[in-house]
Amino acid sequence: MDVAAATRAAFVADVASAHADRLTASSRPGFLVGLIGRGIAGSRSPRMHEREGERLGTVCSYALLDFDRLGVSDEQLGLVLGAAEANGFSGLNVTHPFKQTVIGHLSDVAPEAAAIGAVNTVVFRDGRRVGHNTDAWGFAESLRRHLGGAPLDKVVLFGAGGAGAAVGYALLECGSTALDIYDPDHARATRLADRLTRRFGRMVVPVTDPAAALGRAVGAVNATPIGMDKYPGMPFDPAGLSAGSWVADIVYFPAETQLLQRARACGCRTLAGTGMAIFQAVKAFEHFTQITPDADAMARHFEAAA
Repeated sequence: MDVAAATRAAFVADVASAHADRLTASSRPGFLVGLIGRGIAGSRSPRMHEREGERLGTVCSYALLDFDRLGVSDEQLGLVLGAAEANGFSGLNVTHPFKQTVIGHLSDVAPEAAAIGAVNTVVFRDGRRVGHNTDAWGFAESLRRHLGGAPLDKVVLFGAGGAGAAVGYALLECGSTALDIYDPDHARATRLADRLTRRFGRMVVPVTDPAAALGRAVGAVNATPIGMDKYPGMPFDPAGLSAGSWVADIVYFPAETQLLQRARACGCRTLAGTGMAIFQAVKAFEHFTQITPDADAMARHFEAAA
């Protein structure tokens, strides 16, 4: 391990030590978990997990391991995972840009995560690293609760990365009969379309003309990081959709993205990324702690962190 890598591992150890103080100071059972990704300083995950832990009578200490802040290259993902595991973490959430590359650093991948081809939750238990995907269930639950009755027969998905894979899986699970996928990396869109077609046996098509795809669609989903504070703007113009269509965004900080504002101005129903953020956390908390949390309570924790 070179000097820079050793420094990064030492930083993770320092983070773990600081959070471990909370656990040892309590007589209640405790869990040290966290989030790895880039540009995650605005994440509300710490408050959701920690407050729900308190409500349930346990201690859930949640750390942010931001690769931007650490100055860590993507290639050191395995190093950070290993340092977290060695320093007592029960698990980690995984976000952009690591939801697919993390798979190569795991011992096992749960069946749904393997089918999706992306992992957003890693559990360290019994000497193994097990990857799960709670994003798909989180998006589907948000869709059911907050955009019930929305037509799903023709949807355009923007983004074929880890989040896009989970959203595409969820849309097809929820009954979408035709799904177009656009990604600037057309080969990546093609790979995801092929995987989903094999899984569901429905029409999943990688497209190169997103404007034409929008003109045929009843709904569209942004599963890219565009719209985050770090990546401002819109991934597409919802004016290409007909009135009465819907637009969903998985970005949740900010919760009110430019895309959603524009979509409502165009007469579309909208679904914010906050729902997916909350519901994926519900399942992740359960994986980390083996305790079933309350989704409504976690939603309240999320809103209180605004």
